[in-house]
Amino acid sequence: TMTIHSEEHIVDVHVRSGVYSSDTIFDYTHGYIATRLFSRNACFIMKIKKEIIPELREIGRLAFERETMKDVYSPNNVWALFQAGSSRLGRFKDWILYGKHIENLCTGLPLYQ
Repeated sequence: TMTIHSEEHIVDVHVRSGVYSSDTIFDYTHGYIATRLFSRNACFIMKIKKEIIPELREIGRLAFERETMKDVYSPNNVWALFQAGSSRLGRFKDWILYGKHIENLCTGLPLYQ
């Protein structure tokens, strides 16, 4: 499921698929995406690259198109490959940088950038 909070410039994506379940937050105000993978008990954070990640006003339209026209190819599919390296727990300055929504998602988990 996807929830778009236009006034806060936040998109929440919840994937419920057993061992592959995850929650993702697109925080356009702070410019970061955080994904919490439940099977790994970890949070992966990446900077929003405007040339790759759709803008907030487009993301709802793209989700609607994908749902209603599943067989149509879209060049706007976004895939990210996370390569786990060293992790650390979030610190106060991280939460200022990433914002409260990502803090709520990732507090207490190892962070990978």
